[in-house]
Parts: sequence; C-alpha cells; structure tokens
Amino acid sequence: MRTDLDHLPPAKQRELERVVQLLFEEFEAANADATGDRRRARIRKIILYGSYARGGWVDEPHTAKGYQSDFDLLVIVSQKEVTDRATYWYKAEERLNRERAITRTLQTPVNFIVHTLQQVNDGLAHGRYFFMDVARDGIALYDGDDTELHEPKPKTPDQAYVMAKEYFEEWFPSSGEFFDNFKFNAAQGRRSNAAFQLHQATERLYHCVLLVCTFYTPHNHNIAFLRTQAERLDRRLHGIWPMDNRRERAMFEKLKDAYVKARYSKHYRIAQDELAWLGGRVEELGMAVNEICSERLSALRSKVQDAAE
Repeated sequence: MRTDLDHLPPAKQRELERVVQLLFEEFEAANADATGDRRRARIRKIILYGSYARGGWVDEPHTAKGYQSDFDLLVIVSQKEVTDRATYWYKAEERLNRERAITRTLQTPVNFIVHTLQQVNDGLAHGRYFFMDVARDGIALYDGDDTELHEPKPKTPDQAYVMAKEYFEEWFPSSGEFFDNFKFNAAQGRRSNAAFQLHQATERLYHCVLLVCTFYTPHNHNIAFLRTQAERLDRRLHGIWPMDNRRERAMFEKLKDAYVKARYSKHYRIAQDELAWLGGRVEELGMAVNEICSERLSALRSKVQDAAE
C-alpha cells in the first residue's frame, strides 16, 4: 500500500497529520480505564481512501455551491470491542468537528470508519467493492505492524448482480414503507413520530445506494455521515439537501436529530411546513437512489450476459 502524500498540497498534508494525532489522543483517552485484554487494544493502521487518496478532490467552500470533499479515513484496530463508535470514538468525532468549526485548526471535513483487520480482510475475501477500492487506492497514514491486507477476491458477475439485486429489493421498499408511515403520521398531526419515520426512510435510502453500489454500508444511524459517504458515489446525490441558508441547514439538522430526540425528548419541535419541506427532499432523494441503483443493476446484468456469451 502507498504511503506517500506528495500529490496533496502541503496544507492538506499538515491537516492529515493533525487528524491522525487527534485520533490517537482520543482513542488513548477513551481506552485509558480499560482492564484485562482491552488494555492492549491499539490502532493498527489509519488509511486515507476516497478522493484525497485517488486525486480529483474538490475544495471549493467559497463558491456558489460550496462543495468540499472530505478526508475519508479507515481506522483499523486490534480488537472488535473497540470498534464501538459510541464508546470509543464519539469524542474523537466531536473534537474533529470542533477543530474545524470553532478553532479552525482543520479546514477539511473528516469522516472515519473503524474496523478490525479481520473485518477488512473478510470484506476483501467476499469481494465487497468498498474494501477493494480501499485496498487499491488507499494510502497508509499510519502503519503500526506492516501487516498487508489480503488479496481481494472479486465476485463473479453473477454473484455481484444477485447480491446487488437482493440489497435493492430489501432496502428500497423498506424506505418506502417508512415514507408511507411518515405521511400518515404527518396527516394525523403526530409531528415527532412523522419526523422519526422520515429519518428512517432517509437512512434506508442511503444504506440502499451504498450497499447496491459498494456492497458495504457503515453501521451508523447518522444520516449526515451516511450522506457524505453516498454523495461521493454519484453527483446526482449532490444538491438534494440545499444548504444555502441557515433555515435549510437547520431543517436537515432537525431530521438528523429525529433518530433520538423525536422519540425521547419532550423538547423536540418540528413544524408542519418543515415536515412538508423535508418530505419533498426525501422524495427527490428516493428518485435519485432509484435511478442510480437501477443503472447499477442494469450494468451488472449486462456483465452477466457478456460472461455467458
């Protein structure tokens, strides 16, 4: 795996150094009170993947659209227990966000996922496109043990088509069911319940497009995180959530927060017009996901036919 960052501007290289430092600091703090085998848990590798690894990133926060590519990082740890984001990594995420939004130490958004080496190698053994892309394009920012990732075993065209079709047939209709529940609850004036149902519809759409296109999706309910992972797959997913003003940004945040607050907080508030606006955005997201997945399935089916000839 590559280790050089010569293709990145010096400022981006310094940012990545800072990100790696923060990940180590926060992991060590989170694991400081561990006992037994957990005390020996460690970070084995940190790998940069995505547009900043491949080249072709976008860094135009001050333009009309204001699009900016994220640093995408895969953190490989030594024990499955410490992949738990809520226990070991939420403070790292908060600190990365704070250093970008408040202290401005970081200028680039950061997304990271955490897996064990076995989980990554299992993904390669099962031909999951996401892990294959990481193995092919990734750049090791930290490598603590020089262990090589396993050689990928790509799926046959038939296997790839069958798996993608199964994912689409499971996740896309599921999203539609939650969207129907959203409309019913909104009509009944049950706004908090409607917001939660709409969150679930959104989450399932993002899981759907990620699974169909990459055979992988993070175990995460944060639709802002899922959105960034999905948007790098296809430009048609950009712009579905307008962020031109504070009100639009606030409404997306309300939808993101609905997973917990709409169910458990008596202080959660969302207006009927906000639900209507968000529902329209999710309908557009559904159309885009349907189009992207249908094209993907058609391409995979063509490969099956070509292989049979």
